[in-house]
Amino acid sequence: MKLNKILPFMLLLFFSMGFAQQGKKNSKKLNTKKVQVIDSIRVSKIAEELPSTVLATSIKDSTIYDLKDMAIARKKDSLWLKELYKSDLFEDVYSSVANQNYEAVDYDELPTEVLKQRLKELDARTPFKVEYNPSLESVIKQYLKNRRGTLERLMGLSEYYFPMFEQELDKNNLPLELKYLAVIESALNPRAQSRVGATGLWQFMFTTGKMFGLDVSSYVDERSDPIMATEAACKYLKSLNNSFNDWDLALAAYNSGPGNVSKAIRRSGGKTNYWNLRDYLPRETAGYVPAFLATMYIFEYAEEHGFKKHGTRIPFVATDTIRVKQQITLDQVAKLTNLDKEELEFLNPSYKLGVIPVIKDENYVLRLPLTSVGAFVNNENAIYAFAQEEQQEAEKPLPELIEQPEKIRYRVKRGDYLGRIAERYGVGVSQIRSWNGMRSNTVKVGQNLIIYPKKTSQDIASNTVSQGNSSEKTYTVRNGDSLWSISQKFPGVSVQNIKKWNDISGTNLKPGTKLKIYKG
Repeated sequence: MKLNKILPFMLLLFFSMGFAQQGKKNSKKLNTKKVQVIDSIRVSKIAEELPSTVLATSIKDSTIYDLKDMAIARKKDSLWLKELYKSDLFEDVYSSVANQNYEAVDYDELPTEVLKQRLKELDARTPFKVEYNPSLESVIKQYLKNRRGTLERLMGLSEYYFPMFEQELDKNNLPLELKYLAVIESALNPRAQSRVGATGLWQFMFTTGKMFGLDVSSYVDERSDPIMATEAACKYLKSLNNSFNDWDLALAAYNSGPGNVSKAIRRSGGKTNYWNLRDYLPRETAGYVPAFLATMYIFEYAEEHGFKKHGTRIPFVATDTIRVKQQITLDQVAKLTNLDKEELEFLNPSYKLGVIPVIKDENYVLRLPLTSVGAFVNNENAIYAFAQEEQQEAEKPLPELIEQPEKIRYRVKRGDYLGRIAERYGVGVSQIRSWNGMRSNTVKVGQNLIIYPKKTSQDIASNTVSQGNSSEKTYTVRNGDSLWSISQKFPGVSVQNIKKWNDISGTNLKPGTKLKIYKG
């Protein structure tokens, strides 16, 4: 066997061993065990004994230690990942802004006098005009009464994004409270797309994005890049505040454009207070600043209102980027690092087709958790060799970039999810979303999807027959079970198999859960 064929195989084997999170539940104290280094890849010899691992490398002696996670931390990890992968909050937040009403709301937990005092305190520490009025009270109480679940999920996501936002806002001498603008703009979804085509965390239109340095190509949409989009939003917001010299009006202009705010000022007879201009602004913009102020209030007083913030599994500061030297796909990275594809898509949302291209004068990067960066860099040549070989064996033309008569229309069946459909046809989840203009991974039974399959009908039929000939078994989860320990009970079954067959995104299992297992 040629060396270039051996390396990818060994790489896959070692990565799978080194990064696997597997084993039986253990509540004993944290302990460490030194492990051996094999062929520049640090491989854990005790991973199978542990529920999960946190990798900490020592450069001086090239050793690695495995630290046992507490069970509660692992549970939080699983919950956090589920929240990250969901992208269904955008429509809810958009609707709440566009269709806001200002009727009085009964909410005894927040007396008006308490609210007035807190708004006064908030006004003292921010350049925004945070003044009490019945309309703002109505919005705050509606959110607290009817949208607690949504707000708690947004608070969880904010733990990842806010440190990044604050860094850029501080660099540009802008109010840190502007971070709350991204909450009402996109529900903190970097791939959010409005009905008129605004995209990303900060909802840039194509033309406005170009004005502030955000390029869009067949492969990459920089409006969905969290850092680049935040830098552009800072420039745009600064220019709007310089124009209007008022943050409330700058926010209104960010939503509907400076032209609409200027028209509202003229139509009102020269009024420049946002609350006096609201009747002259578009309906969505009229609800925009109240939504921003209400969100700011609730986040700032989250503890007082009983919200529980879930810590991030992957804080932004615990990630790093690697400049890509050869074209590679997120599918290939997922295989080689044993990271979930959804996790990679979350960390790298600007790659529309799940492909990181290499283009002259462009520096595209791959963002990974710090625990995966070292192993990737140490084995870069082998990784690229594997990617290149896989690409050479695949069909040359990409169906998105050429006229493709073989497209099919797939009708979603009960039990389907995008990952399963994508795997069946040999394509990526992000590709299906792109072909069908989808803003989230959610599919409904009976929904029609356009797909350009990479697998032939013979491949699909063969796979279907293979699964049809396999025997299905139901396994009931017991106390102490993990995905890895269950997979060991069935020869030839992997953790990924079980996750795909049962539509599981995390690793948390409840005793009594029924799992489908296919043998054969």
